[in-house]
Amino acid sequence: TENRSDLEDLHLYATPREQRFRRFASLEFEGQLYMTPYDFIQAVTNDEPKCAKKWRSLSKQELNQILMETPPVWKGSSKLFRNLNEKGVISYTEYLFLLCILTKPHAGFRIAFNMFDTDGNEMVDKKEFLVLQEIFRKKNEKRERKGDEEKRAMLRLQLYGYHTSTNSVLKTEGEDLVPRSYWDTLRRSTSQALFSDLAERADDISSSLSDTTLLVHFFGKKGKAELNFEDFYRFMDNLQTEVLEIEFLSYSNGMNTISEEDFAHILLRYTNVENTSSYLENMRCRIPEEKGITFEEFRSFFQFLNNLEDFTIAMQMYNFASRSIGQDEFKRAVYVATGVKLSPHLVNTVFKIFDVDRDDQLSYKEFIGIMKDRLNRGFRGYKPIQRYTTFKSCVRKELYSR
Repeated sequence: TENRSDLEDLHLYATPREQRFRRFASLEFEGQLYMTPYDFIQAVTNDEPKCAKKWRSLSKQELNQILMETPPVWKGSSKLFRNLNEKGVISYTEYLFLLCILTKPHAGFRIAFNMFDTDGNEMVDKKEFLVLQEIFRKKNEKRERKGDEEKRAMLRLQLYGYHTSTNSVLKTEGEDLVPRSYWDTLRRSTSQALFSDLAERADDISSSLSDTTLLVHFFGKKGKAELNFEDFYRFMDNLQTEVLEIEFLSYSNGMNTISEEDFAHILLRYTNVENTSSYLENMRCRIPEEKGITFEEFRSFFQFLNNLEDFTIAMQMYNFASRSIGQDEFKRAVYVATGVKLSPHLVNTVFKIFDVDRDDQLSYKEFIGIMKDRLNRGFRGYKPIQRYTTFKSCVRKELYSR
């Protein structure tokens, strides 16, 4: 067992998302760090680990035993990560991949699958999936902090499982230097990958890296199985549902609903609004009797937020016409733009939170202007609100860090 303080100076060479992974990871195998499924859930639902961790070194036998207990993808459920708990290993690149998917609309699942399916046969094999190792590694190299090459090599070993840079499968001519999220990098870079190069490179990667829980779950213990879209979709939908369930249950205290005020706390954590107390007081005054938000309402609203960019277009049309939007119009615009139906009570609660001038209309500035803050807040500072952290505030901090 190795104490974190022994390698704490490597934090100086790590990006914020790398630092977060290193803080929450609890396992080490042959120099590479891994999260357990429990670590991952903690990383997307809490600001900091519950207690200072040490990296526990796994033996080859222990790792093999963990992987032997990994269920196949057709046995997946919305309790997969909770059931696995400490019996699983998640690499840094897989951590980034899961973060990308957590905040994408369901339509984005097909896009993600097609990006991995480089030969277009409607199936993804292990070699195709391993391209994300190269994509995320290459993006990381652009962001590496300058300094001691030996320290950066040690950091690459911890995160990727090898010491030095390797030839990439990606084209480098005319690359865009504008900072992008990992989702944009994945989307842009996989379209540039040639399958012949990928197959050759993936063999090199596969031979140098250990299997993980995700690889065994998707492709079987021998790595020969292939992943179809239905299984891929179900896995991602289950993951989104599982993390939402965990957050909802942390507020509900075993009940079937959370309070409107708790729901307001969750939404306000997305934003950089300074005076959150005024929004909370506004809601308390306008919803004096608590009815509660069910999990289905809670889940549908976060599905809507995953489609916020499409909804923004509809809202901008009202904004260009200098019009505010009422509850019926809001509900209709959400359904037309995203296909998500929000309950009247949920829409009313949103209006009572964000309609600051109390005219029963919602302007672009009052809602979208605030909600879009979450896309750019990065690591500019963390604004605590009472007890809890939402998983999306952590996810957004990871994905949109600059």
